[in-house]
Amino acid sequence: MLRKRALYNDMTRYVCCAGYMPCSGRCGEKNCPELCLATEVFCCFGSSVASTRFLLQDEFNIQTTQCDNCIISFMFCLQQFACICSLVACIVGNEELSEASQLISCISDMVYWTVCSCMQTQHKVEMDKRDGKFGPMTAPPMQQMSRIDQPVPPYVGYPPQAQPAYYR
Repeated sequence: MLRKRALYNDMTRYVCCAGYMPCSGRCGEKNCPELCLATEVFCCFGSSVASTRFLLQDEFNIQTTQCDNCIISFMFCLQQFACICSLVACIVGNEELSEASQLISCISDMVYWTVCSCMQTQHKVEMDKRDGKFGPMTAPPMQQMSRIDQPVPPYVGYPPQAQPAYYR
């Protein structure tokens, strides 16, 4: 959905991995771009997310920040460490080492999926800005905390909602 939106919903512009990988343009994209995109996302999810990121960075002239580089590098290093631990556990045959390598691999997967979801959120925000789906950005209204002598803070923001009967 995000790649299609990045292409302004014009699937005639679709190229596998947004043209950033060696396979780009060689996968029959022109005949059935929707099927090729679905296959790309299913088989090469990480490359698909990264390609959409590169596409948007090129369109909006966005530079990768030092923080982005640090997070992505940490993700890659953790994946490599998990792979090395799995190989060592396989060669040595130690059960405790095998369990530790599985734990590291699980942590690595969680970091990977978290980074991918954060990237996709960034993609959506950039396209929302591009497509005018954000209104004017303003600061939220000032709020007050309740004090000991004031059980409920004064009304600010959304109107209070009625509580279900089981909360009363």
